[in-house]
Amino acid sequence: MTAAFALATALLWGLADFGGGLLTRRIPALTVVVVSQTLAVLVLGTLVLATGAWTEAGPQLWYAVGAGVVGPAAMLAFYKALALGPMGVVSPLDSLGVVVPVTVGLLLGDRPGLLQLAGVVVAIVGVTLAGGPELRGAPVQRQAVLLTLFAAFGFGSVMALIAESSTTVTGLFLALLVQRVTNVLVGGGALYASVRRGGRALPEGGPAVIRAALPALAFVGLADVAANGTYAIAAQQGPVVVAAVLASLYPVVTALAAFLYLKERLRTVQAAGAALALGGTVLLAAA
Repeated sequence: MTAAFALATALLWGLADFGGGLLTRRIPALTVVVVSQTLAVLVLGTLVLATGAWTEAGPQLWYAVGAGVVGPAAMLAFYKALALGPMGVVSPLDSLGVVVPVTVGLLLGDRPGLLQLAGVVVAIVGVTLAGGPELRGAPVQRQAVLLTLFAAFGFGSVMALIAESSTTVTGLFLALLVQRVTNVLVGGGALYASVRRGGRALPEGGPAVIRAALPALAFVGLADVAANGTYAIAAQQGPVVVAAVLASLYPVVTALAAFLYLKERLRTVQAAGAALALGGTVLLAAA
């Protein structure tokens, strides 16, 4: 069950990142964050009301608040990096954030077996190589790498926090709602500050562009929420180390989507890294 939910997380996060990266090429990144998360809040609010999840409020929701504060900063940095592109290079670097939840899992007592440990090492090396990062070149490329590394450790922190925010499925609905409301408040404040400094809230073409993009924005927001949920379940069902590493395969999904949809060419090292990442997945799933 841990492997299944963690791999579902990788698929959902990978597709959400791909969609978010495309949207930020025509809509300001902060606007993408605020609108997509607001749409997610509406759906989660309905779920919380329908399931009575509000009755499970408790101190653990502070973990969700923490995730909600860190998340928008990481998401904004990542979307800006994706806008600088290419996705096939930026997205795999983001997987380095797995160091955070893996470290937390080890500190909390996770002790992976030899086969699992081999899978962890192979998967992390594979996902990193799948990026084929080019650290030399134009300043834009270096900026994209720095933004991605910041986002990586932010996302890793979100993974560690959301895994501690609930112990039941209905409680998870409430935790995710609290996280997303915090996302909107933090992201909205940042958007307001950006506009005050002369930044743009609307894309060229005005509100009509955002209205036309609402289905895509909703998909990004809901896929990201669902990924957080499946990861929390995976981390509760089995070792956090295994859940975190398998979930961290999402950049491979983003890179493959960019290859199929945007025709971004994969370098030899990227293809080899993807193969290693899948090999590590097999080892972890078989352990």
